[in-house]
Amino acid sequence: MHASKIEYRLRGLLMTILVVIGFWAPWISELDFGKRVSLLEWMALELSRTGILRFVYATPVVITAGAVLAALGMVLRIWATAYLGPARVNSSRMVADALLIAGPFRYVRNPLFLGAWCMLAAIAFLMPPTGALFAIPLVTIFLLRLVLAEEKFLSAELGESYCIYAAATPRLLPRLLSTLPRTPAEPRWLIAIASELLPISVFAILAGFSWTYDHELMIKALLVGFGLSLVARALVIEKPPAQASGCAAD
Repeated sequence: MHASKIEYRLRGLLMTILVVIGFWAPWISELDFGKRVSLLEWMALELSRTGILRFVYATPVVITAGAVLAALGMVLRIWATAYLGPARVNSSRMVADALLIAGPFRYVRNPLFLGAWCMLAAIAFLMPPTGALFAIPLVTIFLLRLVLAEEKFLSAELGESYCIYAAATPRLLPRLLSTLPRTPAEPRWLIAIASELLPISVFAILAGFSWTYDHELMIKALLVGFGLSLVARALVIEKPPAQASGCAAD
């Protein structure tokens, strides 16, 4: 079942609420269910306890996994935003003027939603294990509902051209090669980077601050990155692109 218009309009707020609950994990103190350690630390300990890896190796492996997820989210978000434009990415409503087949949209239909999932999965490494178990499945379901809602809208608005594009392009698992012809579009990298500071911050935290093993520092850095991303989005002003196959995806 696809998301409603109000869900789409409030998608950023709703996903933020799920992430906040994941970090808060009130059931840990109220019901004594779970431990208040980061998923990153818990996974490293579990890998060492089961004998799969010694702890000295398990920690770098888990940190690297989180950093790789964050890197994928960052690249997809910036790459897609560079072609689609922040005005459409952050729009409160779905918009479809013409089909855009350029940048990541040649390899996957929903690079913004996929990038958002990778970024949020990386953030989950900083949550308590039970908080991550709560947040990520719900975020995944919500993102899938947003994908279905947007694709239904695009199919209705763009008609056969979008159906042909959808048949040739995977929904969420990118293909390595694409034979689809490119549509004219010039990427705007600087404005995309400025409007996607949150995934950049998440990558910096997982790739850099994780090695300090200072969980409180990483949480503070995440809050700073989130605040800066809100300010940057408010300041970034750009002319919407002439062509766009997608709408928005926070």
